[in-house]
Amino acid sequence: MEQFPPIQVLDVVAITGDLPAEGLVRGQVGTVVETLGDGFYEVEFSDDQGRTYAQAVLTVDQLMVLHYAPRQAA
Repeated sequence: MEQFPPIQVLDVVAITGDLPAEGLVRGQVGTVVETLGDGFYEVEFSDDQGRTYAQAVLTVDQLMVLHYAPRQAA
């Protein structure tokens, strides 16, 4: 399995499963705004106008970092 660098503040991420309590569904895209330690991250979800519609503390297992440039094959 390919190893990726740890999630960083300002990484763009997608959630890997539905989060009904937060009103979020799998695939919604957010931005990491804070690392809380022990694999927890605060993620902000905003609309196309930049208005925040949700904020949640999520674990590394609930997130997938999105890449916008090609990565070198291992």
